[in-house]
Amino acid sequence: MSGFDDFATLGEGIQSHHPGRYWHVLDDGRIQCDICPRECKLKEGQRGLCFVRARHDDGIVLTTYGRSSGFCVDPIEKKPLNHFLPGTPVLSFGTAGCNLTCKFCQNWDLSNARDFDHLQAKAAPIMIAEAALKTGSRSVAYTYNDPTIFLEYAVDVAAACRERGLKNVAVTAGYINPEARTEFFGLMDAANVDLKAFAERFYQKLSTAHLQPVLDTLVYLVHETDVWVEITTLLIPGENDSDGELDEMTRWVVENLGPDVPMHFSAFHPDHKMMKTPPTPLATLIRARETAMRNGVRYAYIGNAHYPEGDSTYCLGCGTMLIGRDWYRLSTWNLTADGHCSACGAACAGVFDGPPGDWGRKRMPVRIGDRAR
Repeated sequence: MSGFDDFATLGEGIQSHHPGRYWHVLDDGRIQCDICPRECKLKEGQRGLCFVRARHDDGIVLTTYGRSSGFCVDPIEKKPLNHFLPGTPVLSFGTAGCNLTCKFCQNWDLSNARDFDHLQAKAAPIMIAEAALKTGSRSVAYTYNDPTIFLEYAVDVAAACRERGLKNVAVTAGYINPEARTEFFGLMDAANVDLKAFAERFYQKLSTAHLQPVLDTLVYLVHETDVWVEITTLLIPGENDSDGELDEMTRWVVENLGPDVPMHFSAFHPDHKMMKTPPTPLATLIRARETAMRNGVRYAYIGNAHYPEGDSTYCLGCGTMLIGRDWYRLSTWNLTADGHCSACGAACAGVFDGPPGDWGRKRMPVRIGDRAR
C-alpha cells in the first residue's frame, strides 16, 4: 500500500454538496438535471437515479465531490485501451452511483452504492494529480463507475492533471447530454466507450436506457474531438451475441466511425442480477472478432479471456505482430517511437510516444489523503 499523507491537508474543506452544473427549473417548480438523457426531475431533497446528484437549496449538487471509492495504479490495457500509450501505468479511481441500471453490472457494489460516505477517501484534484506523478503514471483514468455523473469533480481533476503534463482517460457508457458532453470530454485525451449492444431492446430491458445517445456520443467523439476512442462490448449469451447483431454493430462502426476505431469483445461472467446466465464461450468472442474484421474493423480484440492471438496488434501492411499481449503484459514490440511498423513502415492508428512502458500486469493500490467522514 502506497501512502501520500503529505497531501492530506489539501483534502480539508472539500464540500460534500458541491454546486452542480447543467440543470434548469421547470414550470411546476421541480428542477431538471440535464447531465444525462434521464433528465431526472427533482423536488427539494430528492436525488436523481444516479443517487449522487441531488436537489439542495434550489439547485443541483454533486454529493461525491472529492470523495473516491479508492485509487489503484493499473495497466492502461485494463481500461481497456490497446492503442494509447501501451504498457504504461494509469492511476485509476471512481466514486459511486451510476446513471444506468445494468442487470449484468460487474462493478455493482459501486454503481448501486447508497450508503458509502464512510468508505471513501477524501482527495482534492491536486492530490490526485500529484499522486499520479509520484507513482510514475502517465495518465489518470476516471473509471469503476461512470465518470459522467461526477462531472464537476472529474473535470477539476482533469484540469489539474493537464497542468502537470498528465493525460486523462474516461471509461464510460457514453450516456450523457450534448452540452455536458462538450465540457466533460474537452479535458479527456482518450476514452473507452461501453457500447453495450446494438439493439434498443437490450438497452431498455437490461439497462433501462436508450441506444441512440450512446451512438451520438461515439460519433461526436470521433468526428468533433481529438479524443482517442476505443469501444468495448460485453457479450452476454442470448442477449447481444447473435450473428445479426454483431454484423450490424460492426458495420455501423466502420461506416460511421471509421475502420481505425478499435473494438474489444469482452467475456461476461455471472454477476449481480444475472447469476443464472452462463459465461461467454471463447468461441463467441472469436466469432465476434472475426465478424468485425470481415466488416472492415482493422483492430479487433478479445477481453476477459486468455487468447493472446486475439489480444495482439498486427500490421495492416505486412502482417507483422506489432504489439504482442499476454493478458496485460506486452510480450512483443515492433513499432517505432511514432507508431510505425518496424518491418514495412506502415502506420498503426493510436497514440504512441517513445518506447512502450513496462508496467505489465501489476495492480498497485494507492492511499491518498484521509478517509471521508
